[in-house]
Amino acid sequence: MNTMKSILITGGAGFIGSHVVRLFVNKYPGYSIVNADKLTYAGNLENLKDIEDKDNYTFEKVDIVDAVAVNELFEKYKFDGVIHLAAESHVDRSILNPLEFIMTNVVGTVNLLNAAKDHWKDDFSNKLFYHVSTDEVYGSLGEEGLFTEQTAYDPRSPYSASKASSDHFVRAYDNTYGMPVVISNCSNNYGSFQFPEKLIPLFINNIKNNKPLPVYGKGDYTRDWLYVEDHAEAIDTIFHRGKLGDTYNIGGFNEWQNIDLIKLLCSIMDKKLGRAVGSSEGLITFVKDRPGHDKRYAIDASKLNRELGWSPSLQFEEGLEKTVDWYLTNEEWLVRVTSGAYLNYYKNQYELS
Repeated sequence: MNTMKSILITGGAGFIGSHVVRLFVNKYPGYSIVNADKLTYAGNLENLKDIEDKDNYTFEKVDIVDAVAVNELFEKYKFDGVIHLAAESHVDRSILNPLEFIMTNVVGTVNLLNAAKDHWKDDFSNKLFYHVSTDEVYGSLGEEGLFTEQTAYDPRSPYSASKASSDHFVRAYDNTYGMPVVISNCSNNYGSFQFPEKLIPLFINNIKNNKPLPVYGKGDYTRDWLYVEDHAEAIDTIFHRGKLGDTYNIGGFNEWQNIDLIKLLCSIMDKKLGRAVGSSEGLITFVKDRPGHDKRYAIDASKLNRELGWSPSLQFEEGLEKTVDWYLTNEEWLVRVTSGAYLNYYKNQYELS
């Protein structure tokens, strides 16, 4: 895929997307990287201040639900490749407003597929539509076993159902139109620039401010954790060397029960803040479980390692400590995000220029 020159990255102002944009802009100066983002509450251009002036980077404010705007984007930039990350992704929000997830995750994905199909005019040579998905489409695991690329889909929440649907549409465009596609399904990501509704940045912020740490049920839900920079490297690897039509699972080989993760986070934070180790555990507050809560996710990423040579670079304890350091060092970013002040950045940087 090295002949590609113009790459669209959707959702590039979000948590995972900003890491992918940064990696591609810095690693491939010969590529033109276009970041298309709606800038919802989770999209923050301040995440990309370090590369916003690079010659090979362009930002476009676009809602992928708007088919006309998506088509205009393809017409303007003549994309060779798409890395599609834009998605509503928070399970709790999907329970409150399923339709919003259907529009962005399903309709938005189909709009992108249609634009790619129409603009590539059935000449799919040196083209690629890369769809980034989640392990949640597979449903829930028992005490044993791992999700593989052959695991049957069994989504349990409106969020995972919308992502499963978008995955099916991507595969359908491959089978029906011959669209060159690849899909990856990743486990829970953590790291810098994550919007603080997610567990790790939320709890870092709450521990720092001596606020309760709300834990669903008994805290015995298990997740596989993946450092976001490792995920970006995996996306780079799959984009350039993945087999067309294939699916790759991306995981951190890092299973943790929520309560154990939270206690580890409390211990790290206590050390960083000079508190008595274990004191922050007193902030743990068990709350009513959410509907349809999946018991356990665990990814088998051995195919990606075996075929393309990718493996995670960090053990969880090291990655978590780096993540805590970042949030404690970038308190201003966290304050601006939690207050909503970051929304002014786009207005000042783009709308008034």
